[in-house]
Amino acid sequence: MTRFAADTADGRQALFVDAIAAHEHRESPFLTIEAEAVGEKPSPWVQFATGTLNLDCTAAELDRLKSLLTDYPAYKIDDLTRPEEADGTNVRIEARTDPERVAEFIDVAFCTVYDQSGDYTAWVTQI
Repeated sequence: MTRFAADTADGRQALFVDAIAAHEHRESPFLTIEAEAVGEKPSPWVQFATGTLNLDCTAAELDRLKSLLTDYPAYKIDDLTRPEEADGTNVRIEARTDPERVAEFIDVAFCTVYDQSGDYTAWVTQI
């Protein structure tokens, strides 16, 4: 992979597909994608490993995620963890589909769940 950031929907989705391919080729434990911080919130991130997406959500973000999942029947929440020391919820989602659909879902999730604008920048920070 020669690039690690993108700021258009097509560019981000191509980047995510490339990152998934690199992750699978390297047999790494997971890959991490981060987006720009919005306001005072920390930068949102999504991890992917072996057909599972992992992300942290506030209560409002979790509601938006659950609503988004109604449009993606191939995805389902596998586990919700609410650590006592954290303000949010860690969500694990089964995403057993092809890399292109996973990439599309990640991009839409950043926009819908985390209020990213259509021209947000995403970085692959770990493969």
